[in-house]
Amino acid sequence: MKLSSLMKYWEKEFSGQLSEEGYEIKLSLEDAARLEALCEMFPKYPQENLLRDLISSALTEVTSSFPYVKGKEVVALDEEGDPMYADVGPTPNFLSLTRKHLKLLNESKLNQSKKASAH
Repeated sequence: MKLSSLMKYWEKEFSGQLSEEGYEIKLSLEDAARLEALCEMFPKYPQENLLRDLISSALTEVTSSFPYVKGKEVVALDEEGDPMYADVGPTPNFLSLTRKHLKLLNESKLNQSKKASAH
């Protein structure tokens, strides 16, 4: 979800009053003020959800902005038979590291579930 879509969603769904909640990450003063401003603008939307949505949107934008760097290896042919070259920029490394960490997180979660059911 794009940041502009998030703003429309928040305005539509989460107006009203809620009690204040803290956050457990260290932010610059400017970022903390901006976060608090968003929380005041959308008080019915839990701060944790707001942070989750912001981080998710930022990660999507960061990863989509990685440049394509044309490699030498032909990995496929397009519809017209022209070669498509492997991306040797940051995207393949990022995707590989993401899969690695997702696997580790899933394994950790599975191990915790096994330990909990053993007790």
